[in-house]
Amino acid sequence: MDAAQLRPLSIGEVLDLAIKIYRQRFVHLVKAVAVVVAPVAVVSALVQVSTFPDFAAFSTTPETVPEFGIADFWAFLAGILVVALLGFLSSQIATAASFMIVSGAYLDQRPDWRASLAYAWSRLRSLAWLAVVTGVLLMLAFLALVIPGVYLYGAWVVAVPVLLLEDLRGTKALRRSHELVKGRWWPTAVAVVVSVILAAMVQSVFGGVLSGVIIAGGGSVAVAAAQAVATTAGSVLTTPFTAAVITVVYFDLRVRKEGFDLELLARRVGVEPPPGGFPAPSPPPGPPTVDEPPPFWPPPPGWGGSGRATGGP
Repeated sequence: MDAAQLRPLSIGEVLDLAIKIYRQRFVHLVKAVAVVVAPVAVVSALVQVSTFPDFAAFSTTPETVPEFGIADFWAFLAGILVVALLGFLSSQIATAASFMIVSGAYLDQRPDWRASLAYAWSRLRSLAWLAVVTGVLLMLAFLALVIPGVYLYGAWVVAVPVLLLEDLRGTKALRRSHELVKGRWWPTAVAVVVSVILAAMVQSVFGGVLSGVIIAGGGSVAVAAAQAVATTAGSVLTTPFTAAVITVVYFDLRVRKEGFDLELLARRVGVEPPPGGFPAPSPPPGPPTVDEPPPFWPPPPGWGGSGRATGGP
């Protein structure tokens, strides 16, 4: 989007712009996510086949109880941890790469999925730490009382774009996200919740395919293969879309509060913005008040003393 076109957006416009960027950069987004998610899905399937008991076969033939000793239990637990860790790390990289591609499209830059992946990889440690801190704090907030947890979830929703685009990490990214969302919590939350619901609907389709394989009596290999395909396809389609919505929300908040469009235009003409960015555009001045002094002394011809000119001599 050209800097001259940056302006505050309604919820519908946020979703519409996110969908447009998602469609325009679809090929690059698919490559960035698939390159990360697909190998991890294959590795997870192999771990599952080698360590998980064949519960799928047991569900169709209950008389065949799978052997499951202590050694099998520890292998099963290790397999779960490996799969969870791989899934967590791949999700962080894929999501961050999607953020970078979408932000580049939003700022009218040419997409480069390889560079986006490389940048996401270089920030993996910070991304993982931010995810852990956010998860722990949200869990504590939900345990203490549900409402603070819901509020903080919405207040921290743009923390990852802050980390990637402003290089603020950990709790600094959370505080910065809270500052941006403050005063715009409801529109932000509605846009993100709608995107999550749409993504969940798409994921449920692939979950249904996986359930069909299990019901059809597929063994552990068939189930693992179906799960790998479902996970890859679902992530490839939904991760970029959710990232697109959050990225558009992030830029919309900066345009509203910080005059980000002015900052971008300044950089394009070679002018370095002042520290903290340009102030947000002020509303146009209203009519002068009756007590307004003349613009200079002596007053200009026709200045009637009531705060406005009364005409020439």
